[in-house]
Amino acid sequence: MREFLKNWSPKVETPEGLRQAGAMPYAIVDGRMAFLLITSRRSGKWIFPKGAIEPGFTPWDSAASEALEEAGVSGDIEQSPVGSYRASIGNDGVTLVDVDLYPLRVTQQHDNWREDNQRLRHWATLSEARRLLADRSLARLAEMLHVQRIGKT
Repeated sequence: MREFLKNWSPKVETPEGLRQAGAMPYAIVDGRMAFLLITSRRSGKWIFPKGAIEPGFTPWDSAASEALEEAGVSGDIEQSPVGSYRASIGNDGVTLVDVDLYPLRVTQQHDNWREDNQRLRHWATLSEARRLLADRSLARLAEMLHVQRIGKT
């Protein structure tokens, strides 16, 4: 029963204006793909950068901005999301929001960034990302991008 409930997601509509955008930072080196994970400030779990879509920004520009603020990376952001997932927001963890995740090919990693004293960051291969990402839907989205870019999982 616990396993069922862990993966069960009730059909809940995201309240108007609460949809968020996130970035899935990645790099391909010698034919191998790596993902940049960060820790959540609230729980310390491994996630991808995400946040509110800023007024006047496109969702993908907001995602790129979150990657810079939360993970200290910049690069080429795609305008189509790899997919979306549902996350809880706020201190109570009760409010649910849908997050569109945009692939970001990292071209620059900064030594200092806005939240460098609040989060850890870690480059991970797909197999390690599967183990570290607390949310299984994030792992599935990483697998989807890996297949699109590399052709296998």
